[in-house]
Amino acid sequence: MRAQRGSGDAVADTLGPDELGAELGEKATLLQFSSAFCAPCRATRRVLGEVAEMVDGVAHVELDAESHLDLVRRLNVIRTPTVLVLDGAGRVVRRAAGAPRKPEVIAALGEAIR
Repeated sequence: MRAQRGSGDAVADTLGPDELGAELGEKATLLQFSSAFCAPCRATRRVLGEVAEMVDGVAHVELDAESHLDLVRRLNVIRTPTVLVLDGAGRVVRRAAGAPRKPEVIAALGEAIR
């Protein structure tokens, strides 16, 4: 996953099920911010879903950016799709903007699952 410029990599945000409206993965969560008419968001949904099915303990959660403006602002989500990789405790360990390729997602999960 290509790192998002200006993403503030020092961000140590922790997100929980209450904020996401979904359970976290036991090992990691692929959190996707999307918008309704975003073609790359559909491709990202497919890739993240496939990876989550391949790797035990990994969940894929997709949020509509417009419906979650509080999180969008807090996490400085500038465009869709934006993907955050959360570790098992919900800490943001990696983020990227744009449609990722499957090998990039798998490599990013390596940082979250240690």
